[in-house]
Amino acid sequence: MKKVRMSESKRFDLFNRFVLLIIAVIIVIPIWNIVASSFSSGKSLAEGGFVLFPKEFSIENYRAVMNDLSIWKAYIVSVSKTVIGVVTHVFFCSMVAYGMSKRDLMGRKIYTAMGVVTLFFSGGMIPTYLLMRQLNLTNSFMIYIIPALFSYYDVVILMNFFRQVPPSLEESAKIDGAGVWRIFLKIIMPLSKPAIATIALFNGVYQWNDFMTAKLYITDKALYPVQMKLYEIIVQQNVKNMPVGSVVMETTSKGVQLATIVITTVPILIAYPLLQKHFVSGMMLGAVKE
Repeated sequence: MKKVRMSESKRFDLFNRFVLLIIAVIIVIPIWNIVASSFSSGKSLAEGGFVLFPKEFSIENYRAVMNDLSIWKAYIVSVSKTVIGVVTHVFFCSMVAYGMSKRDLMGRKIYTAMGVVTLFFSGGMIPTYLLMRQLNLTNSFMIYIIPALFSYYDVVILMNFFRQVPPSLEESAKIDGAGVWRIFLKIIMPLSKPAIATIALFNGVYQWNDFMTAKLYITDKALYPVQMKLYEIIVQQNVKNMPVGSVVMETTSKGVQLATIVITTVPILIAYPLLQKHFVSGMMLGAVKE
């Protein structure tokens, strides 16, 4: 029986590896095609077809993108809104979650019900736009920050993680004269790095990839993030007649699109492996119970 069970286990492992290998190939090949195509010349891209290796290696696509000052400005906007947005979002959600993690909090059930409602219902695009305009957030950098400060989903993850912190730590800190803010900043936050990394990764990916906020609320191109710039490039039809910022590129629109996609994807590819360990543990601990 043991030999049969071992063989069944091995077959199951082989099947899992085979399925995961297929999934990995399905994911990796299109990404590799994008990278290889971005280093291809305009002539070879114009011929069409699937590209695994550049037929005519060229860096003209990247040179055209790098020489466009408007893309660099958009890149700075994306980096700024991602960094500021992640820091403020994590800090604000952590404060709310810390208070909500206390079972003796007055009105806790009401706050919980209000938070759950936001998970399923929203005001809609038009009412939200009218609200943002009334708050003078349109054509403002703060449109990227203030509406993204709160997420009850992230609060739930942090709240359940905070409950894992032994109450004795807080009690001993209070005996030593520490106040609520000192306990929160010096004890709770340092002990919650896995949960914070999880929320930071979630919000960072959202902030970096978001272009709908700019499309709906921003008309000043100086405030465009790089994703909105990429959107502008993609919707163009004829690159030879299309100035992208200050540069008129002698290449295909596809090459410029692919080069911009690679450039915008690199920061996420760098950040995710660094946070993956904390991300997994934070999700597991934060999803145990409500």
